[in-house]
Amino acid sequence: MKRQKGVVDENLFDVLTEELVFTILDFLDPNPLDKKSFSLTCRSFYEIESRHRKALKPLRAEHLTTVLKRYPHLEHLDLSLCPRITDNSLTIISVLCKSTLRSIDLSQSRFFSHVGLWNLATNCSGLVEIDLSNATELRDAGAAAIANAKNLERLWLGRCKMITDMGIGCIAVGCKKLRSISVKWCLGVGDLGVGLIAVKCKQIRHLDLSYLQITNRCLPCILQLQYIEDLILVGCFGIDDNSLVALKQGCKSLKIPQLRSYHLFSDYYLNSERIVAQNRTEVKDIKLDMSSCQNVSHVGLSSLTSDAKSLQQLALAYGSPVTRALADSLQNLSMLQSIKLDGCSVTYAGLKSIGNWCAPLREVSLSKCSGVTDEGLSSLVMKHRDLRKLDITCCRKITQVSIAYITKSCSALTSLKMESCTLVPSEAFVLIGQRCLCLEELDLTDNEIDDEGLKSISRCFKLTSLKLGICLNITDEGLGHVGMCCSKLVELDLYRCAGITDSGILAIAHGCPGLEMINVAYCKDITDSSLISLSKCSRLNTFESRGCPSITSLGLAAIAVGCKQLAKLDIKKCYNINDAGMIPLAHFSQNLRQINFSYSSVTDVGLLSLASISCLQSMTILHLKGLTPSGLAAALLACGGLTKVKLQASFKSLLPPPLFEHLEARGCVFQWRDKVFQAELDPICWKLQLEDLQ
Repeated sequence: MKRQKGVVDENLFDVLTEELVFTILDFLDPNPLDKKSFSLTCRSFYEIESRHRKALKPLRAEHLTTVLKRYPHLEHLDLSLCPRITDNSLTIISVLCKSTLRSIDLSQSRFFSHVGLWNLATNCSGLVEIDLSNATELRDAGAAAIANAKNLERLWLGRCKMITDMGIGCIAVGCKKLRSISVKWCLGVGDLGVGLIAVKCKQIRHLDLSYLQITNRCLPCILQLQYIEDLILVGCFGIDDNSLVALKQGCKSLKIPQLRSYHLFSDYYLNSERIVAQNRTEVKDIKLDMSSCQNVSHVGLSSLTSDAKSLQQLALAYGSPVTRALADSLQNLSMLQSIKLDGCSVTYAGLKSIGNWCAPLREVSLSKCSGVTDEGLSSLVMKHRDLRKLDITCCRKITQVSIAYITKSCSALTSLKMESCTLVPSEAFVLIGQRCLCLEELDLTDNEIDDEGLKSISRCFKLTSLKLGICLNITDEGLGHVGMCCSKLVELDLYRCAGITDSGILAIAHGCPGLEMINVAYCKDITDSSLISLSKCSRLNTFESRGCPSITSLGLAAIAVGCKQLAKLDIKKCYNINDAGMIPLAHFSQNLRQINFSYSSVTDVGLLSLASISCLQSMTILHLKGLTPSGLAAALLACGGLTKVKLQASFKSLLPPPLFEHLEARGCVFQWRDKVFQAELDPICWKLQLEDLQ
């Protein structure tokens, strides 16, 4: 048809200002594929998206030049997925992002030196944040190079074990605007380096000195910091009680320091920390984590928290026994909302005392606490009716009595985790669905729930996460109710649920279109029909189906075509998946980052086809009968983005050492396994074996 005269094609976006289009693009942030689709629509959209992007997390360092030229206004560059970043890479960044770059993350990158850091720090004058954590080979020359970033405010040097006081001194002199610095596990840094930071960097707010070999000699300088808020001294065993008394007389702005793993100090040390709580009354969300402080008793806790009226979150996991004395020492925390006691020995008197607190508790975590009984737990939940989150994982002594009190008293729960509460009978789970309709997260792994329980729980229509692993009494009938009523479900774990078949998965796929993660590992009756059903869940990014022998390449191909956001795939022991499944996966699953296809029927051809997936970073390849040394070598060379590969130990002697040297230089880490083939137990025998181990 001929175009009529006088009719002009108009792009409605042309009448919008660039600021308005940028606002539209901001709404596309949750899914990067949406922005990609937008940019590929036309040339003008491509250019607009290029100017709009401010943050980038590239997958491959070799494409940096092209990518950085396309996005000229980048402010935040995250290279944590690029293991090989050389001096040349940093030089390219320093030239192309010279006027815009504000932060860079090199925490998982290697192969650069002080030369590249010098170019970066010198040319990118707007840099305010650098993360160099895990740069274990970085030395003082690298630290001196960083000192050229005169506007730097935040610096992470965790595990930079080769840096000494001299390097830290250079940073202190050059980066006087520093507000936050972490030198955790920098074993070469001592009193001199820390003292120089305190003397030269007057704006410091956050100072992490964990595991440094410092003594009380550097404390006077630290205490002169006018704006210090967070002082973290985890594992600084050279500091004793006497030296910490100074905290009571010095820092007026100091927040509560982290005390994790402080096994050294007595209650006298805790008394010296009173000043901390007094100076945080204006902070809205105050947290104190004293996990693993096993030598801190109720006496020390009482002195530490007596004035911390505004403390809202307290973690005492794997610490002292939760006795009545300990609970009473915390009863004055009138604003406390969260208490985590995971792994502690708990007494009835302690839980009863917590129940008598006036604090408006919203979260209680008792995961793996020995000593939790019906009597103690019931006394707690009866008094704290506003609980939103409760974790009673592995509390193996509780029964239906506890569930009755929990559901009756805490009907507003949004999260309930009760894995391996093995004495709770099947009928108790009906109460959850009848009374706790606000649940969004429910973990019932390794419990006696049956189809009647699932039918009741399906009334919790707000559920987004449901874990039913090792629940051997559920079938498709119960799962069908979940699929029919829980349309918001995002995560479903059916690990070793032997009674589940294609019919149940069909109900889930049809009723839960927003599903992002599903685990059907060792559900041996699952076939390709389930995968074809799940292929309609376009947001699926994690699929685990190991030990499902009836799944073939046909089902995998359906997942690949329909679920283009797939990032993690586990098809271990899916013996009938072969190269015919790998080829469509390689074509359609361009977001795949992690795959395990051990014990499958994939050969050299299928493995080599995965080289077209540029995102692929991790592969586990064990017991592939059709794999040859030459095929493996070709695939490893062709998959240029690999950072971790698990291989059968027998291949180590069959491949030339220069190959591994080349791949390791490229940033790939090899993990060798020498596992023999193991036949699978049926679910009941497997569970009995698991219980014996526990």
